[in-house]
Amino acid sequence: MSAAFADPTILLVEPSAMQTKCIVQSCKELGMERIRLAGSAAEALDSMRDVRPDVVISALYLPDMTGTELVVAMRNEADLAGVPFILISSETRPHALDPVRQAGVCGILPKPFTTAQLSRALDTTIDYLAAEHGEVMDFRAEELRVLLVDDSSSARKFMRRLLENLGIMNFIEAENGSVAAGILADTMVDLVITDYNMPEMDGKDLVDFIRQQSWQASVPILMVTSEANEGRLAAIESAGVSGICDKPFEAHVVRDLLGRLLANRDTDGGNG
Repeated sequence: MSAAFADPTILLVEPSAMQTKCIVQSCKELGMERIRLAGSAAEALDSMRDVRPDVVISALYLPDMTGTELVVAMRNEADLAGVPFILISSETRPHALDPVRQAGVCGILPKPFTTAQLSRALDTTIDYLAAEHGEVMDFRAEELRVLLVDDSSSARKFMRRLLENLGIMNFIEAENGSVAAGILADTMVDLVITDYNMPEMDGKDLVDFIRQQSWQASVPILMVTSEANEGRLAAIESAGVSGICDKPFEAHVVRDLLGRLLANRDTDGGNG
């Protein structure tokens, strides 16, 4: 691992001086010394536009906007769209955290967090950065045609960037399962990556459609979801998904899953 990955440049966005001190101390305990500070989203964006950080760590509630709004603003700027984002929050309500998951984050840490939890989040981010710098998968990823299905354009953008970092270049995008089903009617794909919670037709219904009605019934399907209900997850698995990945997902998890799914595809002779 390069020195840059071992000690990434971190921009910490935290309005509380006490919280800032605690987080900086935890980072330094892990050997992360290159830390810049911002007390608001506007200050953070100005800082990022001046010098692009390797990682942003942010509180959820900021003086001028939420952490969710900050990551969305980042994803909408070309130079900042790929900067990994870690959220720190005491918030546990799904309706408060789901929007930031949908926006494309590398990790969500509780407040207070342990040094071990911070270490895991930073390890995930470093893995993402390593993939961005050329650790592509060991098969012909550039030849794959991937259908990305998610009602959040920010989430699709984040997934696409992560997959591009792994060497995948050919994408078709759909904002819900209904649109995806229409695409699959006349366009062959090698892999479907879909969200679970979507309007019109959710991920479970899309999986049912593909497995029971589509001429591409054997195409690998990776479900990416923040769903925590075990009953619903069991229903997703029984419907015939090839793999389930948490949102926010980790680069090495996606890489390993894709390697396994697509190796099986090659062994089985594809979906045609």
